Amino acid sequence: MTGFFKIPFPHNEVVKGYAPQSIEKKELIEQYIALKKQDAQVPMYIGAEKVFTAKKNKIVMPHDHQHVLGHYQVADKSHVEKAISAALAAKKKWANLHWESRAAIFLKAAELISGKYRAKINAATMLCQSKNVFQAEIDAVCELADFLRFNVYYMSQIYADQPIVNSPGIWNRMEHRPLEGFIYAITPFNFTAIAGNLAAAPAMLGNVIVWKPSDSQMLSANVIMEIFQEAGLPNGVINMVTGDPQMITDTVLEHAEFSGLHYTGSTHIFKNIWGKIGTNLTKYKNYPRIVGETGGKDFVLVHPSAPVSEVVVGLIRGAFEYQGQKCSAASRAYLPKSLFQAIRAELIQELGTLKMGSPEDTSHFINAVIHQGSFDKIKGYIERAKASHDSEIIFGGKCDDTKGYFVEPTVILTSNPKYSSMCEEIFGPVLTIYVYEDEKWAETLKLIDETSNYALTGCVFSKSRAAIEEAMEVLQYAAGNFYINDKPTGAVVGQQAFGGARASGTNDKAGSILNLLRWVSPRTIKETLVPPSDYRYPFLG
Repeated sequence: MTGFFKIPFPHNEVVKGYAPQSIEKKELIEQYIALKKQDAQVPMYIGAEKVFTAKKNKIVMPHDHQHVLGHYQVADKSHVEKAISAALAAKKKWANLHWESRAAIFLKAAELISGKYRAKINAATMLCQSKNVFQAEIDAVCELADFLRFNVYYMSQIYADQPIVNSPGIWNRMEHRPLEGFIYAITPFNFTAIAGNLAAAPAMLGNVIVWKPSDSQMLSANVIMEIFQEAGLPNGVINMVTGDPQMITDTVLEHAEFSGLHYTGSTHIFKNIWGKIGTNLTKYKNYPRIVGETGGKDFVLVHPSAPVSEVVVGLIRGAFEYQGQKCSAASRAYLPKSLFQAIRAELIQELGTLKMGSPEDTSHFINAVIHQGSFDKIKGYIERAKASHDSEIIFGGKCDDTKGYFVEPTVILTSNPKYSSMCEEIFGPVLTIYVYEDEKWAETLKLIDETSNYALTGCVFSKSRAAIEEAMEVLQYAAGNFYINDKPTGAVVGQQAFGGARASGTNDKAGSILNLLRWVSPRTIKETLVPPSDYRYPFLG
């Protein structure tokens, strides 16, 4: 390992506008149409091989589920075992590579993402994950490039963090080693950036990875691997396996060299995996590191002093961007009675201007939800709200899966603050509103804190500094990311490190040094330059 130094603080990637006549829009739509026409055959990446199997599954567009984009491979147990072996075979050489060389690979990947591959990774995200152009741009390009650049900066900070005090004749230092064994990364469909980061963050610190991306994100996962390979990532450092998630996970968790889990997904599955790790603990060489970001039931709290238009914008963007398929999406709102009618009128008016359809038409704000299972779940909540005495639909409520999995932006008004859609994660374009009496502000703060098991994001809108301070105090454990006069979504790498606690995860803050520290095992080194030649201390006389 060469000398320790800090690289310059990076800048966030600039989000392009994709205006109607812009060059970037022209390039993106051309790439979108080209990928739509191709028959993509997404391989598994195991060591130096691109592996194709006899059994394959279809890749379809959520907004046109009869259109087959291609196929991905279905692994059997031997493929998973081979991926683990490939990772372990690559480990020593990768870990011993100068950290600057590892950094250079991921910095090059960031340049490829924001340059040569910008249109391709955006188009793949739009096609396979049904994101509109803006949501794809801020995710697949800007956030993924930011993760790579900022993590390299944080890595340099870790390596530069050395003991300050050295006694006479003593040299103290700290070595930040990668973990023994391999890391297992499990990633979700909803953010291409998360998929890339969960594999790359531990890897840049010298770890080796077995990565299982979501079945609903195969096109962009493949582009990520193409980018990593072009950037010079050695074979076997990140191995991508696809297919039955339970079989893949069970095979990984049986291995003695399993040393860590980097996970984003549902709370239920995370708890299940954690339980399996505990059951297998005696099999492992080390105690595995477990890092997870899971669900959310994110709140918007409105004080009577809040400006109505600002609240409406926060509700629309927070609840309905990417069809509410964000763990940070606003899904429950607490509005004061004095402002409710004004907010309701403006919210309904503005929601009526949203267009829904294929992301190929970049004027569409709303696209499809990810698959049939998601569509059915969301529709179930909407239908139950229509039938309930505790709730009513005040906007939207229509669902149509004839061509694509389309769900209208839906607003539920409930008289029951513990109604199911106020408590349970839906993961779709559904916002539930509860109206509180203005004088019950303090009681409402406690209600918010006690209503959900989740604690990921939340926000407060208010002109009153005293009210903001009170909300911050009472809700200090209700959200790992807390927003003041802004929507509860849109954390930016390097600015708002992301993560929450309770049922929302381990709060290891993706996009910060805190996350990277989970993937190193420190070794303290004390070197005595001139050892003593006599055991006798002065007190012995």
